[in-house]
Amino acid sequence: MKALADYVHSKGLKIGIYSSPGPKTCAGYQGSYGHAVQDAKTFASWGIDYLKYDLCSDLDIYKDDASTLQAIYQEMGQALQDTHRPIVYSLCEYGRAAVWTGWGENSGGNLWRTTGDISDQWDSMEKIGFSQLKLAAYAKPGHWNDPDMLEIGNGGMTADEYRTHMSLWSLLAAPLIAGNDLRTMTDETKSILMNGEMIAVDQDPEYKPVQEVSSEAGVEVLMRPLHDGSVVVGLFNRTGAPQEAQFARSSLPAPLTGKEIMVRDLWKHAAVPASADAFKTTVPSHGVVMLKISAQ
Repeated sequence: MKALADYVHSKGLKIGIYSSPGPKTCAGYQGSYGHAVQDAKTFASWGIDYLKYDLCSDLDIYKDDASTLQAIYQEMGQALQDTHRPIVYSLCEYGRAAVWTGWGENSGGNLWRTTGDISDQWDSMEKIGFSQLKLAAYAKPGHWNDPDMLEIGNGGMTADEYRTHMSLWSLLAAPLIAGNDLRTMTDETKSILMNGEMIAVDQDPEYKPVQEVSSEAGVEVLMRPLHDGSVVVGLFNRTGAPQEAQFARSSLPAPLTGKEIMVRDLWKHAAVPASADAFKTTVPSHGVVMLKISAQ
């Protein structure tokens, strides 16, 4: 494992590993139950950079409440800190006991799952993604809500639906974890996962939570301020047919009101005209238009 980690690091990449606080992982392999300190030291000696700690069989042993879950995850969190190696700590407890309200961070978590497992289907992705809006305020730099991995490129959704997936996760500042086979990506999948302008929204250095501007007849308008004073606006169509959507200039935050603005479409990678009172567009079924609005 040390040789493997060294090889991965030689490519300029980082390497992660998976375990469980229970006796068995979800796949039935050996977990870290009773050996958290030993395993943390071993992971650090190998050069591991990331640990996903999946609850799994722990539920057969312990109570399913916040104090118990915090103690379970804090044991490994402290053990990782004691190695003095910077290992990103991912808590996978499926959003139990409102992990986002504080005990996830207090356990040493850098990210924590807020939901059950996602699947490569519109209904699953839509339900999970839009349910995260009410949790956005609980995230902060170094401690993130994790609505599960990206399904982009796995074949169960359309390209428009995958663009919605990437846009929504980026507005949420969610961890962008590719869940597809990177060796067999199509050019279209690459264009979605490797959209640098979208990734920049997700990775904006000054975290400000996404806000819901309006929700009407299946059209959701979301806005997130960025560190440079600009905002990103997502116009989402959750219906089964194309829909007209609009964003009123009066909804812009104070620094942008009354100023000449520039509007850029982050999927077309092009400037688009800004009208005097509102931006209006047609959004495809299950699709999205993502705009960056900044002062000229």
